[in-house]
Amino acid sequence: MGDAWIALGLSLKVALWATAIDLMLGIALGWVLARKRFPGRELLDALLTLPMVMPPTVLGYYLLVVIGRNGPLGGWLHDAFGINLIFTWQAAVIAAAVVAFPLVLKGARSAFETVDPQLEQAARVLGVSGPGVFLRVTLPLAWRGVLAGTLLAFARSMGEFGATLMVAGSIPGKTQTLSIAVYEAVQAGQDDTANLLVAVTSVTCVAVLVLASRLAPPRKALP
Repeated sequence: MGDAWIALGLSLKVALWATAIDLMLGIALGWVLARKRFPGRELLDALLTLPMVMPPTVLGYYLLVVIGRNGPLGGWLHDAFGINLIFTWQAAVIAAAVVAFPLVLKGARSAFETVDPQLEQAARVLGVSGPGVFLRVTLPLAWRGVLAGTLLAFARSMGEFGATLMVAGSIPGKTQTLSIAVYEAVQAGQDDTANLLVAVTSVTCVAVLVLASRLAPPRKALP
């Protein structure tokens, strides 16, 4: 039973770190896609959204190629700093962040597109700097949509399985997240542990989804 709570704590840590990474990148790239016009913009959006539709095992393989010891990023980290990402909780964070990133990106882009550009222009006319316009006008008007996407990403990170298993493995107390612990419990015939883990996961995800739906921008009534 103690291992179940350890897996829950690890899942929360992984999900929080992954969501924090996605939030920073999602806000930046979501604003770029919503406000800038450049060749290949929609292609970039499609590439960034690809993890939403790609099989998790395929993403896990790509991550192994990139952050593995023989990969370009993993090899550089190992040679320069002695860091090995594979089979660590940090690898689980990377996997969860990649899988959940499109949820933050889509939510942020949609939220920024609903902000009236004339309000931003008015702030510039009044002498507010570019970063000031974003922090004082754009982001406060778009925060509900951004936060809704972020909560969905957190719920997705909590349930990540395929890519995490490939790059982080299933080491109890180190890389065995909640979803992987459920799989291992079922395989071992530990129905009580599996039922507990499933219940905790379900309650957490439902609570997050309800909160996200409440924070989502209100829909316009049909004429």
